Amino acid sequence: MQFSQLSSVKHRLAVGKPLPFNVRNADHTLLLARGQVVDTFDQMEALFTRGALVDIAELRSPEDGIRQALPEQLPKLWGQCMDRVGQTLQSCTQEGFSQALDDVTGPVQALIERDSDLAIFQVLRQDGNAHTQYGVTHSIHTAITAFLVAQRLGWDASSVQKVFKVALTMNLSMLELQGQLAVQTTPVTPEQRADILSHPQRSVEMLELSGVSDREWLDGVADHHVAPDGSGYPAGRREVNDLAALVRRADIYTAKLSPRTTRSAMAADRAGRAMFMYDPGNSMTAALVKEFGVYPPGCFVKLVSGETAVVVKRGQSVVTPMVAALTTPSGAALIDPLPRDTSKREHAIAGVVGEGAVAVRIAPEKLMKLALA
Repeated sequence: MQFSQLSSVKHRLAVGKPLPFNVRNADHTLLLARGQVVDTFDQMEALFTRGALVDIAELRSPEDGIRQALPEQLPKLWGQCMDRVGQTLQSCTQEGFSQALDDVTGPVQALIERDSDLAIFQVLRQDGNAHTQYGVTHSIHTAITAFLVAQRLGWDASSVQKVFKVALTMNLSMLELQGQLAVQTTPVTPEQRADILSHPQRSVEMLELSGVSDREWLDGVADHHVAPDGSGYPAGRREVNDLAALVRRADIYTAKLSPRTTRSAMAADRAGRAMFMYDPGNSMTAALVKEFGVYPPGCFVKLVSGETAVVVKRGQSVVTPMVAALTTPSGAALIDPLPRDTSKREHAIAGVVGEGAVAVRIAPEKLMKLALA
């Protein structure tokens, strides 16, 4: 192991906050474990004075690890990071939630920046998500979408990161209810309707109790169902900040792509057209549809050859993505998916097919690996 003086990384330390790495004595024995708290400035200075050390390998942040990871490691990293975000959202009433949210969002954002096609793949391919987890997974998918669209719109890094958090926390107060509604076959009850209408403000209150004081973030959550024509809620509101405006659109779009017990997911091309019809001329909506395209990674398509394929990457044009054939022209499942160039006439895309029409079932992890080929 190689070591560095703790004083050389003092910018990563804060009094009253958990240590981000182990702290060792000059003889390399453990002095303070990662997660312990240094309570006073005097105690912190004493560590510097005594020559406390830190293992250089521990200085690498999770984000650094993702940036340096091999491509074949990315599917596993996506799974791990999504699980951690989900666990954190479900622990939103516990002490330290705000810090925990900071800890888990950075790695996901690093994954999005590492490979945006693979990020879109997460939103489209939801095979492993139980309906009962709809609230959590929908928040994550909305956050990924909002992050990508904010980048396309040219927002500064701080605003891009903030809109991600707005989307993640917009439904904190109704995560369990969303899971119930995803499997419910009966109409929404009056009590459920009241909870739905009040959830933005209740989510804001939960964030405030956890220590969040950023007014833009809180207003984004409070107003993420406000519509420009006043038809949203809270009733009568029309003007909102850009965070709320973008999250509302990402929320609507990703909901269209998500299946529930009572309905199938909307095909990606139809979802894009529906957004344009719902919100014509809006720059945020235009950027969203352009970012995902007609055939976003993760959607199933039928080729003119008769083969069924899955889109794995966006291509040189919106209508020529890279795909992997899952079946033969006669519909028989292929043992190993085959890459197809949709810019060639014989492998051009004939149309999008819904998940229900795809008989072949491939594990999400294997599908993700296709996107890295």
